[in-house]
Amino acid sequence: MDAQTAVDLGRQALWMSLLIGAPVLVVGLLVGLIVGLLQALTQVQEQTVAFVPKLAAMIITLGLALPWLIQQMVEYSQELIGGIAGRL
Repeated sequence: MDAQTAVDLGRQALWMSLLIGAPVLVVGLLVGLIVGLLQALTQVQEQTVAFVPKLAAMIITLGLALPWLIQQMVEYSQELIGGIAGRL
């Protein structure tokens, strides 16, 4: 395995990590911003008010996106395992 192959494998792994983590993180960010804005407008500064909606939205997003996330990981794993012989 040469250096370029190692760099390509690392790049693919980072891209897959970003692709898998992004849906949940983006939803958490958006819900956090909306809840924070509502807290600022109503002057309610309770931490559980911010935490529970974010957690619920992230769990729902994970539940909805899980089939797609699993499919992405399976395809990536198949590509990675299938290419081992050619990369060694």
